[in-house]
Amino acid sequence: MRVDNLVQSVEVGSPASRTIITPGDVLLKINGHVIGDVLDYKYHSYDSELLLELDGAGGRVKLVRIRKPEGADIGLVFETFLMDKQRSCANKCIFCFVDQLPDGMRETLYYKDDDVRLSFLQGNYITLTNLTQRDIERIVKLRISPVNVSVHTLDPELRVFMLGTGNGAAGIDALKVLAGEGITLNCQIVCCPGINDGAELTRTMRGLYSLGPCINSVSVVPVGLTKHRRGLAQLSAFDRVLALRTVRQVGHFAEKCLVRRGSRVFFCADELYIMAGLRLPPNEFYEDYPQLENGVGMMRLFITEFEKTLHEAVFENFGHAEPFSVVTGKIAGEYLTNLLKTASKKCDKINGSVYTVRNDFFGDSVTVSGLVTGGDIIAQLKGCDLGSRLLAPQNMLRHGDDVFLDDVTVAELSDALGVPVRFVKQDGADLFDAFMGN
Repeated sequence: MRVDNLVQSVEVGSPASRTIITPGDVLLKINGHVIGDVLDYKYHSYDSELLLELDGAGGRVKLVRIRKPEGADIGLVFETFLMDKQRSCANKCIFCFVDQLPDGMRETLYYKDDDVRLSFLQGNYITLTNLTQRDIERIVKLRISPVNVSVHTLDPELRVFMLGTGNGAAGIDALKVLAGEGITLNCQIVCCPGINDGAELTRTMRGLYSLGPCINSVSVVPVGLTKHRRGLAQLSAFDRVLALRTVRQVGHFAEKCLVRRGSRVFFCADELYIMAGLRLPPNEFYEDYPQLENGVGMMRLFITEFEKTLHEAVFENFGHAEPFSVVTGKIAGEYLTNLLKTASKKCDKINGSVYTVRNDFFGDSVTVSGLVTGGDIIAQLKGCDLGSRLLAPQNMLRHGDDVFLDDVTVAELSDALGVPVRFVKQDGADLFDAFMGN
């Protein structure tokens, strides 16, 4: 019996809830197609008329017909999300952030995935180094798109070095096959000074562009280095000069792409603009924000959302607001301070302060808010006048949980600082609502 295909529950009101399917059944086939994992399930359940074959209690086979709107979900929840074992990463990338974590953290933080199904379903970036020929053929057959790929370089020898695996070159071949078959690809280049920057970065951008319009977007992000790099390859961090040079280099190439294809295709992460001391590009620069989750345009969109909400706000009935505080990482401190000043000018009853937390846990070179720990917040803000509440970015917490990366809970943070904590989504409108006390 395939335990991974075990129906854990049936969603109330779903098409499956009107059938004889019950928890404990095992899904075998849909319209005669064997269901091996979540991709098979989603692909073969897309049609409006389905015939499901399930293994029921006592080995009794159930045949169930379902009629539903095309593309609508059947409503089955399985024992595991992928309906299969998750593929872990076998690479030894010289810049891998997981390898730079300190000892003693919870075990799940050390797990590295490299699963094409999670790339398609959740936007994870994969290297393509563990794909078999059958995997590639299946991606093409099922039209799994978009796929997010960590490229870094198109030079076979250099990619082998950077990924720490002999399969690095095979991943380049897989990328070219998928592009040639019309699979949409979003790519990233983790830029390491002295290794794949400069002339090599230009060669990589040219090579990706030559693969055609299936290369939908490419982000260039700076390598992240923590203070826990023990026994790892020697890497250099970006400085202001190199960041400025890289932004200009990518921007120059992207402008050519804009003329030729109608899209810039290549974008630098916000972090590079901030390191370089440059203003963020305007909203329209980022087109449809294809690399938002990779830190490209995230701050610009956040500012745009905030300013739009502020412009539309009505303050007539807004009473006296209690003072509050905002905590963030080093990279966003100046932007949040400016947003708070802008809001206070429009409504002088908004009374807040911004605290930028230095990352002692991972090292001062780590500046993003998503890697700020509860322990660092407590150590640096304890005893400060935080007002009636503390606002913090939601991305400081583990997804769907109330725990920071160092296992400090929200309750522990609140108790230590003596104020309630309100977490703000990556949404400028939500930040404005938090400023207003909502």
